[in-house]
Amino acid sequence: MVLENLGTSLRDTLKRIARANRIDEKTLSEVIREIQRALLSADVNVALVQHLSRRIKERASTEQLSEKLNPRQQIVNIVYQELVALLGDPVKLPLTRHIVLMVGLQGSGKTTTTAKLARYFQKKGLKSAVVCADTYRPGAYDQLSQLCERINVAFYGERESRNAIEITAHGVEQLKRYDVILVDTAGRHALESELVLEMKGINDIARADQRFLVLDSGIGQQASEQAKAFDEAIGLTGVIVTKLDGTAKGGGALSAVAEVGTGIAFIGAGETVDDLEKFEPDRFISRLLGMGDIQTLVEMIEEEPPIEAEDAEAMLKGDFTLKDMYKQMQAIGKMGPLRKIVQMLPLGSLGVEIPDDALESTKETLERFKVVMDSMTDEELEHPRVIRSSRIKRIARGSGVSADYVRELLKYHKTMQKAMKGVRSQKEMQKFLKRQGLQ
Repeated sequence: MVLENLGTSLRDTLKRIARANRIDEKTLSEVIREIQRALLSADVNVALVQHLSRRIKERASTEQLSEKLNPRQQIVNIVYQELVALLGDPVKLPLTRHIVLMVGLQGSGKTTTTAKLARYFQKKGLKSAVVCADTYRPGAYDQLSQLCERINVAFYGERESRNAIEITAHGVEQLKRYDVILVDTAGRHALESELVLEMKGINDIARADQRFLVLDSGIGQQASEQAKAFDEAIGLTGVIVTKLDGTAKGGGALSAVAEVGTGIAFIGAGETVDDLEKFEPDRFISRLLGMGDIQTLVEMIEEEPPIEAEDAEAMLKGDFTLKDMYKQMQAIGKMGPLRKIVQMLPLGSLGVEIPDDALESTKETLERFKVVMDSMTDEELEHPRVIRSSRIKRIARGSGVSADYVRELLKYHKTMQKAMKGVRSQKEMQKFLKRQGLQ
Protein backbone atom coordinates (compact mmCIF):
# COMPACT_ATOMS: atom_id res chain seq x y z
CA MET A 1 0.00 0.00 0.00
CA VAL A 2 1.27 3.49 -0.89
CA LEU A 3 3.46 4.95 1.92
CA GLU A 4 1.83 2.56 4.37
CA ASN A 5 3.98 3.47 7.39
CA LEU A 6 3.49 7.20 6.90
CA GLY A 7 -0.24 6.76 6.37
CA THR A 8 -0.58 4.64 9.52
CA SER A 9 1.29 7.21 11.63
CA LEU A 10 -0.76 10.12 10.33
CA ARG A 11 -4.05 8.26 10.80
CA ASP A 12 -3.07 7.44 14.39
CA THR A 13 -2.39 11.14 14.96
CA LEU A 14 -5.80 12.12 13.61
CA LYS A 15 -7.44 9.53 15.87
CA ARG A 16 -5.66 11.16 18.80
CA ILE A 17 -7.23 14.49 17.82
CA ALA A 18 -10.66 12.89 17.52
CA ARG A 19 -10.38 11.33 21.00
CA ALA A 20 -9.12 14.50 22.71
CA ASN A 21 -11.50 16.04 25.24
CA ARG A 22 -10.34 19.47 24.20
CA ILE A 23 -7.84 20.99 21.78
CA ASP A 24 -5.60 23.16 23.94
CA GLU A 25 -2.07 24.39 23.23
CA LYS A 26 -0.47 21.34 24.86
CA THR A 27 -2.53 18.88 22.80
CA LEU A 28 -1.80 20.82 19.61
CA SER A 29 1.96 20.80 20.30
CA GLU A 30 1.90 17.03 20.90
CA VAL A 31 -0.05 16.46 17.68
CA ILE A 32 2.42 18.59 15.70
CA ARG A 33 5.36 16.66 17.16
CA GLU A 34 3.77 13.36 16.13
CA ILE A 35 3.24 14.68 12.60
CA GLN A 36 6.87 15.82 12.50
CA ARG A 37 8.10 12.39 13.57
CA ALA A 38 5.94 10.66 10.95
CA LEU A 39 7.14 12.90 8.12
CA LEU A 40 10.81 12.81 9.11
CA SER A 41 10.65 9.01 9.37
CA ALA A 42 9.36 8.99 5.78
CA ASP A 43 12.40 11.04 4.63
CA VAL A 44 10.52 14.30 4.08
CA ASN A 45 12.94 17.23 4.04
CA VAL A 46 13.51 18.80 7.48
CA ALA A 47 12.95 22.37 6.27
CA LEU A 48 9.61 21.40 4.73
CA VAL A 49 8.53 19.63 7.92
CA GLN A 50 9.37 22.74 9.96
CA HIS A 51 7.45 24.94 7.53
CA LEU A 52 4.43 22.64 7.71
CA SER A 53 4.56 22.63 11.53
CA ARG A 54 4.62 26.42 11.70
CA ARG A 55 1.71 26.68 9.29
CA ILE A 56 -0.45 24.22 11.27
CA LYS A 57 0.30 25.93 14.59
CA GLU A 58 -0.26 29.40 13.18
CA ARG A 59 -3.57 28.55 11.53
CA ALA A 60 -4.84 26.56 14.53
CA SER A 61 -4.08 29.50 16.83
CA THR A 62 -5.41 32.35 14.70
CA GLU A 63 -8.20 31.09 12.44
CA GLN A 64 -11.76 31.67 13.55
CA LEU A 65 -13.74 28.52 14.23
CA SER A 66 -15.87 27.51 11.26
CA GLU A 67 -19.63 27.27 11.81
CA LYS A 68 -19.65 23.87 10.09
CA LEU A 69 -16.80 22.30 12.07
CA ASN A 70 -16.08 21.65 15.72
CA PRO A 71 -12.53 22.37 17.05
CA ARG A 72 -11.31 18.80 16.46
CA GLN A 73 -12.62 18.73 12.89
CA GLN A 74 -11.07 22.11 12.22
CA ILE A 75 -7.61 20.88 13.28
CA VAL A 76 -7.97 17.78 11.11
CA ASN A 77 -9.02 20.00 8.19
CA ILE A 78 -5.99 22.27 8.68
CA VAL A 79 -3.61 19.28 8.77
CA TYR A 80 -5.20 17.94 5.58
CA GLN A 81 -4.98 21.27 3.75
CA GLU A 82 -1.36 21.90 4.73
CA LEU A 83 -0.28 18.39 3.69
CA VAL A 84 -1.94 18.99 0.31
CA ALA A 85 -0.16 22.35 0.00
CA LEU A 86 3.16 20.65 0.84
CA LEU A 87 2.90 18.56 -2.32
CA GLY A 88 2.26 21.57 -4.56
CA ASP A 89 -0.19 22.06 -7.39
CA PRO A 90 -1.05 19.14 -9.68
CA VAL A 91 0.61 19.09 -13.10
CA LYS A 92 -1.84 20.11 -15.84
CA LEU A 93 -1.57 17.66 -18.69
CA PRO A 94 -3.77 18.55 -21.68
CA LEU A 95 -4.98 15.58 -23.70
CA THR A 96 -3.74 17.04 -26.97
CA ARG A 97 -0.88 16.39 -29.41
CA HIS A 98 2.46 16.65 -27.65
CA ILE A 99 5.90 15.13 -27.17
CA VAL A 100 7.07 13.84 -23.79
CA LEU A 101 10.72 13.42 -22.80
CA MET A 102 11.40 10.83 -20.08
CA VAL A 103 14.59 11.26 -18.03
CA GLY A 104 15.88 9.79 -14.79
CA LEU A 105 18.55 7.89 -12.91
CA GLN A 106 19.58 4.34 -13.65
CA GLY A 107 17.22 1.84 -12.05
CA SER A 108 14.40 4.33 -11.44
CA GLY A 109 11.92 2.33 -13.54
CA LYS A 110 11.94 4.84 -16.39
CA THR A 111 11.52 2.38 -19.28
CA THR A 112 8.60 0.60 -17.64
CA THR A 113 7.07 3.96 -16.71
CA THR A 114 7.35 5.09 -20.35
CA ALA A 115 5.19 2.14 -21.39
CA LYS A 116 2.77 2.83 -18.53
CA LEU A 117 2.42 6.46 -19.62
CA ALA A 118 1.84 5.40 -23.23
CA ARG A 119 -0.90 3.11 -21.93
CA TYR A 120 -2.38 6.00 -19.88
CA PHE A 121 -2.74 8.20 -22.97
CA GLN A 122 -4.06 5.25 -24.94
CA LYS A 123 -6.88 4.76 -22.41
CA LYS A 124 -7.69 8.47 -22.76
CA GLY A 125 -8.35 7.97 -26.47
CA LEU A 126 -5.03 9.26 -27.85
CA LYS A 127 -2.76 7.37 -30.25
CA SER A 128 0.51 6.79 -28.39
CA ALA A 129 3.96 6.06 -29.79
CA VAL A 130 7.35 5.49 -28.16
CA VAL A 131 10.93 6.23 -29.25
CA CYS A 132 13.76 4.24 -27.63
CA ALA A 133 16.67 6.68 -27.28
CA ASP A 134 18.44 4.61 -24.60
CA THR A 135 21.61 3.43 -26.33
CA TYR A 136 23.55 2.60 -23.15
CA ARG A 137 21.65 -0.11 -21.30
CA PRO A 138 21.82 -3.58 -22.87
CA GLY A 139 18.32 -4.88 -23.38
CA ALA A 140 16.59 -1.47 -23.28
CA TYR A 141 15.52 -1.78 -26.93
CA ASP A 142 14.07 -5.28 -26.46
CA GLN A 143 12.36 -4.43 -23.17
CA LEU A 144 10.61 -1.35 -24.51
CA SER A 145 9.66 -2.89 -27.86
CA GLN A 146 8.10 -5.90 -26.09
CA LEU A 147 6.15 -3.69 -23.68
CA CYS A 148 4.83 -1.59 -26.57
CA GLU A 149 3.85 -4.67 -28.55
CA ARG A 150 1.95 -6.01 -25.54
CA ILE A 151 -0.22 -2.87 -25.31
CA ASN A 152 -0.42 -2.25 -29.08
CA VAL A 153 1.57 1.01 -28.99
CA ALA A 154 3.75 2.10 -31.93
CA PHE A 155 7.51 1.76 -31.34
CA TYR A 156 10.60 3.20 -33.01
CA GLY A 157 14.20 2.31 -32.28
CA GLU A 158 17.51 1.58 -34.03
CA ARG A 159 19.06 -1.46 -32.42
CA GLU A 160 22.58 -0.96 -33.83
CA SER A 161 22.86 2.82 -33.53
CA ARG A 162 24.60 4.52 -30.61
CA ASN A 163 23.58 8.08 -31.55
CA ALA A 164 20.61 8.85 -29.31
CA ILE A 165 20.06 12.33 -30.78
CA GLU A 166 19.82 10.99 -34.34
CA ILE A 167 17.50 8.18 -33.22
CA THR A 168 15.22 10.76 -31.59
CA ALA A 169 15.16 12.91 -34.74
CA HIS A 170 14.31 9.91 -36.94
CA GLY A 171 11.72 8.60 -34.49
CA VAL A 172 9.86 11.88 -34.06
CA GLU A 173 9.70 12.24 -37.84
CA GLN A 174 8.55 8.65 -38.41
CA LEU A 175 5.86 8.86 -35.71
CA LYS A 176 4.60 12.38 -36.39
CA ARG A 177 1.11 11.15 -37.27
CA TYR A 178 0.59 9.98 -33.65
CA ASP A 179 -1.02 12.12 -30.95
CA VAL A 180 1.54 11.54 -28.20
CA ILE A 181 5.20 10.63 -28.72
CA LEU A 182 7.19 9.53 -25.67
CA VAL A 183 10.99 9.54 -25.88
CA ASP A 184 12.72 7.17 -23.43
CA THR A 185 16.32 8.21 -22.69
CA ALA A 186 19.24 6.47 -21.01
CA GLY A 187 19.32 6.32 -17.24
CA ARG A 188 22.01 8.65 -15.97
CA HIS A 189 23.58 10.30 -12.97
CA ALA A 190 22.89 14.02 -12.93
CA LEU A 191 26.60 14.84 -12.61
CA GLU A 192 27.76 12.88 -15.70
CA SER A 193 28.44 15.78 -18.05
CA GLU A 194 28.49 13.73 -21.26
CA LEU A 195 25.08 12.21 -20.61
CA VAL A 196 23.66 15.57 -19.53
CA LEU A 197 24.81 17.09 -22.85
CA GLU A 198 23.17 14.21 -24.70
CA MET A 199 19.94 14.74 -22.76
CA LYS A 200 19.96 18.44 -23.68
CA GLY A 201 20.53 17.54 -27.33
CA ILE A 202 17.62 15.06 -27.32
CA ASN A 203 15.38 17.69 -25.73
CA ASP A 204 16.36 20.29 -28.34
CA ILE A 205 15.79 17.98 -31.31
CA ALA A 206 12.53 16.55 -29.93
CA ARG A 207 11.18 19.98 -28.92
CA ALA A 208 9.47 18.24 -26.01
CA ASP A 209 6.32 19.82 -24.59
CA GLN A 210 6.62 17.82 -21.37
CA ARG A 211 9.87 16.85 -19.63
CA PHE A 212 9.26 14.30 -16.89
CA LEU A 213 11.80 13.16 -14.32
CA VAL A 214 11.22 9.59 -13.12
CA LEU A 215 12.23 9.21 -9.45
CA ASP A 216 12.44 5.98 -7.46
CA SER A 217 10.48 6.46 -4.22
CA GLY A 218 13.36 4.92 -2.26
CA ILE A 219 15.92 7.56 -3.26
CA GLY A 220 15.49 9.48 0.01
CA GLN A 221 17.10 12.86 0.66
CA GLN A 222 19.14 12.66 -2.59
CA ALA A 223 15.92 13.30 -4.50
CA SER A 224 16.11 17.07 -4.10
CA GLU A 225 19.68 17.34 -5.42
CA GLN A 226 18.92 15.14 -8.41
CA ALA A 227 15.69 16.93 -9.24
CA LYS A 228 17.43 20.31 -9.14
CA ALA A 229 20.21 19.11 -11.47
CA PHE A 230 17.76 17.72 -14.05
CA ASP A 231 15.64 20.84 -13.80
CA GLU A 232 18.64 23.10 -14.45
CA ALA A 233 19.59 21.00 -17.49
CA ILE A 234 16.28 20.80 -19.35
CA GLY A 235 13.60 22.57 -17.27
CA LEU A 236 11.35 19.89 -15.81
CA THR A 237 7.59 20.15 -16.20
CA GLY A 238 6.76 17.31 -13.83
CA VAL A 239 7.98 14.37 -11.75
CA ILE A 240 6.80 10.75 -11.83
CA VAL A 241 7.41 8.89 -8.55
CA THR A 242 7.72 5.12 -8.99
CA LYS A 243 7.63 2.03 -6.75
CA LEU A 244 5.35 3.57 -4.14
CA ASP A 245 3.81 0.16 -3.52
CA GLY A 246 6.99 -1.16 -1.92
CA THR A 247 8.48 -0.63 1.50
CA ALA A 248 10.35 2.56 0.54
CA LYS A 249 9.76 5.60 2.73
CA GLY A 250 8.96 7.75 -0.30
CA GLY A 251 8.87 11.11 1.45
CA GLY A 252 12.17 12.27 -0.06
CA ALA A 253 10.94 11.84 -3.61
CA LEU A 254 7.55 13.38 -2.86
CA SER A 255 8.97 16.43 -1.10
CA ALA A 256 11.72 17.01 -3.69
CA VAL A 257 9.19 18.53 -6.04
CA ALA A 258 8.28 21.20 -3.51
CA GLU A 259 11.89 22.39 -3.41
CA VAL A 260 12.36 22.34 -7.17
CA GLY A 261 9.09 24.11 -7.82
CA THR A 262 7.63 21.56 -10.22
CA GLY A 263 4.77 19.22 -9.41
CA ILE A 264 4.19 15.49 -9.31
CA ALA A 265 2.56 14.40 -12.55
CA PHE A 266 2.03 10.68 -11.89
CA ILE A 267 2.72 8.02 -9.28
CA GLY A 268 3.46 4.37 -10.00
CA ALA A 269 2.35 1.77 -7.47
CA GLY A 270 2.41 -1.62 -9.15
CA GLU A 271 4.07 -3.73 -11.81
CA THR A 272 1.47 -3.88 -14.59
CA VAL A 273 1.20 -1.32 -17.42
CA ASP A 274 -2.05 -0.04 -15.90
CA ASP A 275 -0.43 0.78 -12.54
CA LEU A 276 0.15 4.48 -13.19
CA GLU A 277 -2.06 7.10 -11.62
CA LYS A 278 -2.45 10.79 -12.41
CA PHE A 279 -1.38 12.58 -9.26
CA GLU A 280 -3.92 14.77 -7.52
CA PRO A 281 -2.51 16.06 -4.17
CA ASP A 282 -5.90 16.38 -2.46
CA ARG A 283 -6.97 12.86 -3.40
CA PHE A 284 -3.59 11.41 -2.47
CA ILE A 285 -3.58 12.97 1.01
CA SER A 286 -7.22 12.01 1.56
CA ARG A 287 -6.31 8.39 0.85
CA LEU A 288 -3.18 8.60 3.00
CA LEU A 289 -5.25 9.84 5.95
CA GLY A 290 -7.82 7.07 5.56
CA MET A 291 -10.51 9.42 4.23
CA GLY A 292 -10.79 7.53 0.95
CA ASP A 293 -10.71 8.66 -2.66
CA ILE A 294 -14.13 8.08 -4.11
CA GLN A 295 -13.51 10.26 -7.19
CA THR A 296 -10.55 8.19 -8.40
CA LEU A 297 -12.47 4.98 -7.70
CA VAL A 298 -15.37 6.28 -9.82
CA GLU A 299 -12.94 7.10 -12.64
CA MET A 300 -11.45 3.62 -12.47
CA ILE A 301 -14.92 2.11 -12.71
CA GLU A 302 -15.81 4.37 -15.64
CA GLU A 303 -12.81 3.05 -17.59
CA GLU A 304 -14.39 -0.40 -17.60
CA PRO A 305 -17.07 -1.30 -20.17
CA PRO A 306 -20.44 -0.05 -18.88
CA ILE A 307 -23.18 -2.43 -17.83
CA GLU A 308 -25.87 -2.77 -20.50
CA ALA A 309 -29.14 -1.01 -19.62
CA GLU A 310 -31.22 -4.19 -19.70
CA ASP A 311 -28.66 -6.02 -17.53
CA ALA A 312 -28.69 -3.19 -14.99
CA GLU A 313 -32.50 -3.19 -14.87
CA ALA A 314 -32.62 -6.96 -14.33
CA MET A 315 -29.99 -6.74 -11.59
CA LEU A 316 -31.92 -4.04 -9.77
CA LYS A 317 -34.99 -6.26 -9.83
CA GLY A 318 -32.97 -8.97 -8.14
CA ASP A 319 -32.28 -11.06 -11.27
CA PHE A 320 -28.59 -11.07 -10.42
CA THR A 321 -27.24 -14.22 -12.04
CA LEU A 322 -23.94 -16.00 -11.51
CA LYS A 323 -22.92 -14.61 -14.90
CA ASP A 324 -23.48 -11.10 -13.56
CA MET A 325 -21.34 -11.91 -10.55
CA TYR A 326 -18.66 -13.36 -12.84
CA LYS A 327 -18.58 -10.11 -14.86
CA GLN A 328 -18.31 -8.16 -11.63
CA MET A 329 -15.30 -10.21 -10.54
CA GLN A 330 -13.63 -9.70 -13.90
CA ALA A 331 -14.17 -5.94 -13.58
CA ILE A 332 -12.59 -5.93 -10.12
CA GLY A 333 -9.60 -7.81 -11.51
CA LYS A 334 -9.09 -5.21 -14.26
CA MET A 335 -9.25 -2.34 -11.77
CA GLY A 336 -6.27 -3.68 -9.87
CA PRO A 337 -5.46 -5.37 -6.57
CA LEU A 338 -8.20 -5.36 -3.93
CA ARG A 339 -5.91 -3.52 -1.50
CA LYS A 340 -5.68 -0.66 -4.01
CA ILE A 341 -9.48 -0.47 -4.33
CA VAL A 342 -10.08 -0.72 -0.57
CA GLN A 343 -7.60 2.11 0.01
CA MET A 344 -9.92 4.40 -1.96
CA LEU A 345 -12.84 3.76 0.37
CA PRO A 346 -13.22 6.04 3.44
CA LEU A 347 -12.71 3.16 5.86
CA GLY A 348 -10.09 4.88 7.99
CA SER A 349 -12.36 7.80 8.79
CA LEU A 350 -15.00 5.28 9.87
CA GLY A 351 -12.53 3.56 12.18
CA VAL A 352 -12.41 0.43 10.00
CA GLU A 353 -9.10 -1.33 9.35
CA ILE A 354 -8.82 -4.31 6.99
CA PRO A 355 -5.71 -6.46 7.60
CA ASP A 356 -3.50 -7.25 4.61
CA ASP A 357 -4.01 -11.00 5.05
CA ALA A 358 -7.77 -10.49 4.82
CA LEU A 359 -7.36 -8.66 1.50
CA GLU A 360 -5.15 -11.43 0.17
CA SER A 361 -7.59 -14.13 1.20
CA THR A 362 -10.45 -12.19 -0.40
CA LYS A 363 -8.48 -11.97 -3.64
CA GLU A 364 -7.79 -15.71 -3.57
CA THR A 365 -11.45 -16.41 -2.83
CA LEU A 366 -12.60 -14.41 -5.85
CA GLU A 367 -10.12 -16.21 -8.10
CA ARG A 368 -11.27 -19.62 -6.86
CA PHE A 369 -14.93 -18.63 -7.31
CA LYS A 370 -14.16 -17.88 -10.95
CA VAL A 371 -12.59 -21.34 -11.38
CA VAL A 372 -15.71 -22.95 -9.92
CA MET A 373 -18.00 -20.96 -12.21
CA ASP A 374 -15.95 -22.06 -15.22
CA SER A 375 -17.13 -25.61 -14.42
CA MET A 376 -20.82 -24.63 -14.60
CA THR A 377 -23.16 -24.83 -17.59
CA ASP A 378 -24.82 -21.75 -19.09
CA GLU A 379 -28.11 -22.85 -17.54
CA GLU A 380 -26.56 -23.01 -14.08
CA LEU A 381 -24.91 -19.62 -14.49
CA GLU A 382 -28.19 -18.04 -15.62
CA HIS A 383 -30.44 -19.89 -13.13
CA PRO A 384 -28.44 -20.83 -9.99
CA ARG A 385 -31.56 -22.20 -8.30
CA VAL A 386 -31.32 -25.35 -10.49
CA ILE A 387 -28.04 -26.28 -8.79
CA ARG A 388 -28.91 -29.10 -6.41
CA SER A 389 -26.87 -31.81 -4.68
CA SER A 390 -25.91 -33.85 -7.77
CA ARG A 391 -24.89 -30.76 -9.72
CA ILE A 392 -22.90 -29.43 -6.77
CA LYS A 393 -20.90 -32.70 -6.69
CA ARG A 394 -20.23 -32.51 -10.46
CA ILE A 395 -19.13 -28.86 -10.29
CA ALA A 396 -16.88 -29.63 -7.31
CA ARG A 397 -15.16 -32.49 -9.19
CA GLY A 398 -14.74 -30.34 -12.32
CA SER A 399 -13.16 -27.43 -10.47
CA GLY A 400 -11.09 -29.40 -7.96
CA VAL A 401 -12.80 -28.06 -4.84
CA SER A 402 -15.03 -29.49 -2.16
CA ALA A 403 -18.82 -29.53 -2.38
CA ASP A 404 -18.91 -27.21 0.64
CA TYR A 405 -16.87 -24.66 -1.32
CA VAL A 406 -19.44 -24.69 -4.14
CA ARG A 407 -22.17 -24.15 -1.54
CA GLU A 408 -20.16 -21.20 -0.17
CA LEU A 409 -20.09 -19.63 -3.63
CA LEU A 410 -23.87 -20.06 -3.98
CA LYS A 411 -24.36 -18.49 -0.55
CA TYR A 412 -22.15 -15.55 -1.56
CA HIS A 413 -24.23 -15.13 -4.72
CA LYS A 414 -27.49 -15.03 -2.75
CA THR A 415 -26.03 -12.32 -0.52
CA MET A 416 -25.04 -10.25 -3.55
CA GLN A 417 -28.46 -10.83 -5.13
CA LYS A 418 -30.21 -9.48 -2.03
CA ALA A 419 -27.92 -6.45 -2.01
CA MET A 420 -28.71 -5.68 -5.66
CA LYS A 421 -32.41 -6.17 -5.06
CA GLY A 422 -32.20 -3.62 -2.25
CA VAL A 423 -31.10 -0.91 -4.66
CA ARG A 424 -34.45 -0.36 -6.35
CA SER A 425 -33.62 2.65 -8.49
CA GLN A 426 -30.95 5.10 -9.48
CA LYS A 427 -32.81 7.72 -7.45
CA GLU A 428 -32.42 5.63 -4.29
CA MET A 429 -28.71 5.16 -5.02
CA GLN A 430 -28.25 8.93 -5.43
CA LYS A 431 -30.00 9.49 -2.12
CA PHE A 432 -27.68 6.97 -0.48
CA LEU A 433 -24.57 8.66 -1.90
CA LYS A 434 -25.78 12.05 -0.71
CA ARG A 435 -26.37 10.69 2.77
CA GLN A 436 -22.79 9.42 2.74
CA GLY A 437 -21.51 12.81 1.55
CA LEU A 438 -20.24 11.33 -1.73
CA GLN A 439 -22.28 13.58 -4.03
